[in-house]
Amino acid sequence: MKNFKIYILAACSMLFITCKENSVTEDQLSAENQKLELRSKDARLMSLGAEPRALANLNGRHVVLYKAEYLSSGEGEEIGREVYFNNRGNKQLSDDFVPGLSLDGSNNISYYVDNKRACADLPASTTENAIDRAMATWNGVDCSSLGMTKIPFNSTVSTGFVAALLGYPGSLNYTADLVHAGWLPGAFFDQLAPGGSNFILGVTFTIIFTDELGNPVDTDNNNKADVAFREIYYNDAFTWRDGGTYDVETVALHESGHGLSQAHFGSAFRSANNKLHFSPRAVMNAAYSGTQTKIEKTDLGGHCSNWASWPNR
Repeated sequence: MKNFKIYILAACSMLFITCKENSVTEDQLSAENQKLELRSKDARLMSLGAEPRALANLNGRHVVLYKAEYLSSGEGEEIGREVYFNNRGNKQLSDDFVPGLSLDGSNNISYYVDNKRACADLPASTTENAIDRAMATWNGVDCSSLGMTKIPFNSTVSTGFVAALLGYPGSLNYTADLVHAGWLPGAFFDQLAPGGSNFILGVTFTIIFTDELGNPVDTDNNNKADVAFREIYYNDAFTWRDGGTYDVETVALHESGHGLSQAHFGSAFRSANNKLHFSPRAVMNAAYSGTQTKIEKTDLGGHCSNWASWPNR
């Protein structure tokens, strides 16, 4: 898998690749949340190095869309290299949650499953149960105590920070630390990478806290941007299954790993018989390798190194 060419809001960081305009007016936003205002009416995707154009204010705290990680289907030529990905590092993302900074005022890691963006292939109850199992798997790791809390689905709640920015029905509201925002059509994923609808199964977006100029803040001085919340979207251009290819729980487990600050790990290569191999095979591999609902040792190491002392960092 090749690294995600991060197409993100210009207010986020220095990681933009291309331009695609999407305007969000203050009137539209105020209908969603009177407490939320867009500090600039120009919310467009900008090129590398562009100055911040959009900065949202949540109850007096500035947030912007920062980055994203996606899971590839592992099929086709989009990966484009013999060695498809090789992410070793410390298995952690360059941004993380900070005790005492959550927008809900709690150190418990909360999550929400939005059933309004339903999967075309499965009932909402089936996909929600699969996502719940994935979250329970991470929550069940012995080394950490996340105080994981599920926010019950409410049909009157509107989610979709990134969806709203990219021209889909959504809201810049905060709902939970980790929002499984549902299924969107392939066109949404084409905005993330050329032909993305053909190979991106799921994507996790990170929204961070910033100063009033849009610069990332690091209140705990750990050289990581402070995370406000994260959103996960699934690609409805694929056929989804509860077990088999493509398995909701497997993809949700991977994306939830990103939601809990884990990066991609391991390498993948295609052998002479065109079979995709992983070294080592792990939940946080950057390409789908079949049904995988158990956390592997490498995944466990990355998770524990980051969460073992939570919230007493």
